[in-house]
Amino acid sequence: MAAKLKKGDKVVVLAGKDKGKEGTITSVNPSAGKAVVEGVNIAIRHTKQSQGSQGGRLPQAMPIQLSNLALLDKNGKPTRVGFKIEGDKKVRFAKTTGDVIDA
Repeated sequence: MAAKLKKGDKVVVLAGKDKGKEGTITSVNPSAGKAVVEGVNIAIRHTKQSQGSQGGRLPQAMPIQLSNLALLDKNGKPTRVGFKIEGDKKVRFAKTTGDVIDA
């Protein structure tokens, strides 16, 4: 299945404890159907001190289900993503405005 959400996309959370928050996708795991969004779904991780880093209780963004994310269009509204063929390339487009997301 083609990736509707990719690294670097600006998204909004649709469900869960962080509903309504916006952020940028930092990584995607397609096999698990999850993505890590900057500043969303933060958990405290206890890390042991090592030679290179200070230990302690560090906040870390945890993966969130892709179905709970919606891409933001150019107007800042949540939108669904569709695919169409332009020339010889398959491109993503926003269903609300019809604009191509990645040219």
